[in-house]
Amino acid sequence: MKYGLPDAVMARHRAGQVDYRLARQNVLHGYRAGTVSQLSICDAQAELTRNAVHCGVGTDDVCPVCNEPELRNVTYLFGPRLPSGGRCMTNLAEMQRYARAKANYTAYVVEVCVACRWNHLVRSYEI
Repeated sequence: MKYGLPDAVMARHRAGQVDYRLARQNVLHGYRAGTVSQLSICDAQAELTRNAVHCGVGTDDVCPVCNEPELRNVTYLFGPRLPSGGRCMTNLAEMQRYARAKANYTAYVVEVCVACRWNHLVRSYEI
């Protein structure tokens, strides 16, 4: 369950995944080199932080900025008949319900540190 969903759900959708690890590494490299400030990368909005606390899935990783074990993955779903800002997935059953629908949805997984407010898009995929 590394990216917000159990592997069984994600396995059906691996072909359409976009992974943002290289972009993440680039941002972190700039931070560690001193060319990017912590304020510019630790800027999660209050709603994103709240969703991370209440709906996010904990990870085994520590935050790459503050080294606290507060890193969580939050999954947002976009598609037909959903709000323009997407819908935060609150549980597995809800995500599976959308996965069974005939419509095409795109899921975006954002990693968020609730300690320092680091946030970065981790991956996106079609369901």
